[in-house]
Amino acid sequence: MPVAPSLIVFLGGMGGSPIEEQLGEALAEAALDLLEEAAATSAFSDIILVAGNDRLDGRLPADVIVDRDAAPFHFGRRLAALVRNREIERPVYAGAGAAPLLRGSDLAAVARHLAATENTVISNNYFSADLVAFTPGDALQRIEPPERDNLLPRLLHDQAGLESQPLPRTSASQFNIDSPGDLAILKLAGGGGPNLTRYVASIDFDLSAYEALLRALVDPSAEVVLAGRVGSQVWRHLEPETACRLRVFSEERGLRAAGREESGQPRSLLAFHLREVGCERFFAELSELGDAACIDTRPLLAHLGVRASRSDRFWSDLSRADMIEDPFLREFTAAASEAPIPVVLGGHSLVAGGLMLLTEAAWRAEDQRLQD
Repeated sequence: MPVAPSLIVFLGGMGGSPIEEQLGEALAEAALDLLEEAAATSAFSDIILVAGNDRLDGRLPADVIVDRDAAPFHFGRRLAALVRNREIERPVYAGAGAAPLLRGSDLAAVARHLAATENTVISNNYFSADLVAFTPGDALQRIEPPERDNLLPRLLHDQAGLESQPLPRTSASQFNIDSPGDLAILKLAGGGGPNLTRYVASIDFDLSAYEALLRALVDPSAEVVLAGRVGSQVWRHLEPETACRLRVFSEERGLRAAGREESGQPRSLLAFHLREVGCERFFAELSELGDAACIDTRPLLAHLGVRASRSDRFWSDLSRADMIEDPFLREFTAAASEAPIPVVLGGHSLVAGGLMLLTEAAWRAEDQRLQD
């Protein structure tokens, strides 16, 4: 009989500036929720936390094994060494912010399916994953170790020959935490575990643009502009689930997973236009295309060669131009905040699981409005 899978959760050392520390704390709380949910099931033979910090010391379930980082970090080599040294046959890997909406029953379902299969890789997103379960564990020795988790299921399929079986695309499987903007979405929409929910409740966010977006999503007379790494599966999900019309500019999918972000290759139609007309006119003209907008800014910034710090990008996601040092990103963010329509800025998660979660929240709010 096959041994039950092992859960491996990576909690990195996010930190530095206050906004990065805030996200780091949130990721720790999300990891704790994930570990507690898994520990409450009998689905895993081992539960392992790979930790680059001590944020969860003294708070972990008793049966969680902590494996400390002791060398320069490389995701693929770190995971391969852990699986090899512990002789793990069926690993279930998750990043700390990978699946804050998944419950223990969801994790157990993945574990049961993995335990009943051979030569399989299961992921929440084949093209850009942060939750990956696979067997056999030694398939990692047959691939080029990736620097990031995003590429792992594709490498296990293409180089190790495992059959790919992606999870159904729902808000629970697709929403992950990459930016403080994702925490703002979670505060508005809810659904996180108890530790993360308590932490997010303590943060003061300006949710006005998100709330305006919610109203537009359920308004048959409205049009919403989506721009950035909008996947076809997100568009297919939103078409029947929203009442508004959608205007989509899908650009640079695979920007980070394929390593294009650092290559100088990214190209964005929006960035070409922005460079020609400037920030103020860009958002004035954007308002003629829709009643609200969601913009994944990373393709645009990569095209323009803007090397803003992670802290600056995070502050931009929260529309806090006053906290941004990079002059262009500060101007762009201020113009977005002053645009004639509500504009929500963010990263890939905004135009993926974030939008799916916001759509669900929009209909709940509309149902409540109709009942009042």
